Amino acid sequence: MKNILILCTGNSCRSQIAHGYFKLFSNNRANIFSAGIETHGLNKNAVKTMKRDGIDISNHTSNLISEYLEIKFDFIITVCDHANENCPYIPSKNAIRIHKNFSDPSKIINSTDVDKDFDLCRNEIKKFTQNFYKENFD
Repeated sequence: MKNILILCTGNSCRSQIAHGYFKLFSNNRANIFSAGIETHGLNKNAVKTMKRDGIDISNHTSNLISEYLEIKFDFIITVCDHANENCPYIPSKNAIRIHKNFSDPSKIINSTDVDKDFDLCRNEIKKFTQNFYKENFD
């Protein structure tokens, strides 16, 4: 069983969406963890966008990376540039590190359609996750 860590700045939105898809598409082939270099709590719009796609992440928690330092990860995936640039050292020396920046829908100013903003981000993360499993597990 592989261990996958999804890392973002606040572990509230993009990493939580990714956590939902990585868990769904793993088909029990991986343990999924998500964390932030800070914690911002679970974003309510992230929960809503996932619910629109049939996935419930409402029970997820916002966790700090320091909670997982003892776990040996096979993959460490950063989903925002800030976390990629500021991530503390994680002692999983054999982990494959993957970076894919997704724009943060919670930071869009004066949005005319918040649901659409979150759904676009969600769909990008979903496609990325599906491709990840095709490339690394199939």
